[in-house]
Amino acid sequence: MEQFLTIAIAHLLAVASPGPDFAIVLKQSVNGGVRTGLWTSAGVGTGIFLHVTYCLLGVALLLSRVDWLFVLVKLIAAAYLAWLGLQALWHAWRAVDSVEADGAAAILAPARAFSTGFLTNGLNPKATLFFLALWTVVISPETPVGIQALYGLYLALATFVWFAMLSRLLGQQRVRGMLLRSGKWFEAGMGVVLLFLASQIAVTA
Repeated sequence: MEQFLTIAIAHLLAVASPGPDFAIVLKQSVNGGVRTGLWTSAGVGTGIFLHVTYCLLGVALLLSRVDWLFVLVKLIAAAYLAWLGLQALWHAWRAVDSVEADGAAAILAPARAFSTGFLTNGLNPKATLFFLALWTVVISPETPVGIQALYGLYLALATFVWFAMLSRLLGQQRVRGMLLRSGKWFEAGMGVVLLFLASQIAVTA
């Protein structure tokens, strides 16, 4: 129980801090509404399983010790976020009214929303390092694999619940309408944020 509580508290602090997952859920929820935000949140939560699998198989430890491999993962993650950021800036520059100022939701396929959330979380090397820290510092090697898998299930579900609540809040028409009244400036702002996060991932250890 003590081990679980340590994991739960560490995860809560990590998931509540602003980062790529928060940025993409914010963008998707405001642009596409609650439904799009929920599918994105489901993708983010599912991405947790990728990190847990790394840890159970020892791949996360390999990534942290093989410099060139970790750098490659960082560059892929940074490139993906940069691509999303540039897309947002392009849409802002073209002033495409995919989302109206009155809060009408932009149509986004669930599969696309899900994959965006999944890739944003799954490619985040900082998330890999966070889970590596849990599995090397907090979780004992003697902990049965079944219990470790249950920890992973909890972390994935807790991540989804957190971002689903944010999606419910940010996707409300009143909240969306307030943010979308800024029109292309909101989209441009999100583009800048995503580019900043991409550069941060690319240049930090």
